[in-house]
Amino acid sequence: MPKNGAAHLASLQDDRCVFIDGKRVENVTTDPAFRGAVASACALYDYQAAPENIETMTFASPKTGARVNKSWMMPTSHTELVARRVSIERWSAQTCGMLGRSPDHVASTFVGFRMGLDVFGANDPKRAAALADYFDYIRDNDMFLSYVIVNPQADKAKSASGQPDKNLVASIVDEDAEGVTIRGAKMLATSGILANEIMVSGFQALQQGDEDYAFTVAMPLATRGLKLLSRRSYEGAATSTFDYPLSSRFDENDAVVVFDDVKVPWERVFVYRDLKMAQAQWHQTRAHVMQNYQCMIRLTQKLHFLLGLARKIADLNNIITYPQVREQLGLIAAKVANMDALVIAMEAKGEQFGQYFVPDRSLLCTAQVVAQTTYPEIVEAIRLLSGGGMIMVPSSHLDFAADETADIIARTQRSPVAGSHDRVKLMKLAWDAVGSEFGSRHLQYEMFYSGAQFVTRGNSFRFFDWDTAKTRVDDFMASYDLDVENKLNVAAE
Repeated sequence: MPKNGAAHLASLQDDRCVFIDGKRVENVTTDPAFRGAVASACALYDYQAAPENIETMTFASPKTGARVNKSWMMPTSHTELVARRVSIERWSAQTCGMLGRSPDHVASTFVGFRMGLDVFGANDPKRAAALADYFDYIRDNDMFLSYVIVNPQADKAKSASGQPDKNLVASIVDEDAEGVTIRGAKMLATSGILANEIMVSGFQALQQGDEDYAFTVAMPLATRGLKLLSRRSYEGAATSTFDYPLSSRFDENDAVVVFDDVKVPWERVFVYRDLKMAQAQWHQTRAHVMQNYQCMIRLTQKLHFLLGLARKIADLNNIITYPQVREQLGLIAAKVANMDALVIAMEAKGEQFGQYFVPDRSLLCTAQVVAQTTYPEIVEAIRLLSGGGMIMVPSSHLDFAADETADIIARTQRSPVAGSHDRVKLMKLAWDAVGSEFGSRHLQYEMFYSGAQFVTRGNSFRFFDWDTAKTRVDDFMASYDLDVENKLNVAAE
């Protein structure tokens, strides 16, 4: 049987060190700050293990024959790539696309690494062998991984080694026959509290002198010396599921990760003090493509959810017949369909990468650029369609329990298509999606998780086929010149 929710729940009851509100968490599976998100992660594994979903969601490990999630599949054809995408869509739909770092995300990163194993091997065969063995391990145990690949924000004008505190950014500070020692910090460990293991690496450019920061390693979350400092828990602040239906269940959390002299064995070291490989691991393999392809699939499911929410709000407020409302809904529907089309197109235009079939990375970069503006536009549309409706809702579910306040709700929360209960329920969902701390975090997340706009647009520039575009212009310009009119006149005579 595939991994199920009970197995994942048991795997999280370890000695991981998580801090929130000034105290260490005893058990993340039961703590009010995290238990809802933990339950949602476990529900994903229950979904894949359900008999009716096993074929769609899992495949047989080529090494053990055990069923594992299809996010670990390395597709060799367009058909396999699409089948893998369908499983990611199914998982994403279970959380309305709100778990941005669900287990299939970092799995996709390692799939991209593994596809480019020869890139690692050409540089350091020992590190390549470690990566190959580790990939088999995490795939065959169907593990949930998180990662930290961004440096803590300090002086952005300086490199990692140029910060006033040389131990601010996680770096290699020692090594011996057993492995390396890591000291410093990374962010943001999204879903780290829900995961089994964490990868530590870097995505930011490094320069000469930054060799100690140029590494990629992995370790269990319960590794000695590894500490997670959680941001505020939106789940912990949620008064009820009725009041905060998204916050209470899908707050995947983000955390700063501190490494207090963490020892990492050599079999978990994949890039070692190597400036070249620190960049090559992302773009000379297909790690960048596979991880962000998963992001786009997950985002389409989220956009469809928000689009449905926008339409229901228009129906609720009886404004669906207004031409300007239909125009607005038509516009955002087209933008959502455009994201669907880009995912399908990057598959259809996919390329062979060795024996594997991967999405077209130019169209992937296009999708990333479009996504960074599409999400805020849909959030803004929901705000416009809701007006004051998201603000005038009762304070909490308890207002329904008292006769006097329940009567006020019944008299003031009106809609021609829904009762007062359903109107409040929808508007509270809308607020949690776009207005609450949870909703605001998601807006920030969708705008920046792929990188700043200059990064995504730079990648779009970098991978676009400019040669073909310019050749078309050159070919046409070669068809005429200063004497073209004389040639035309001669031909006419």
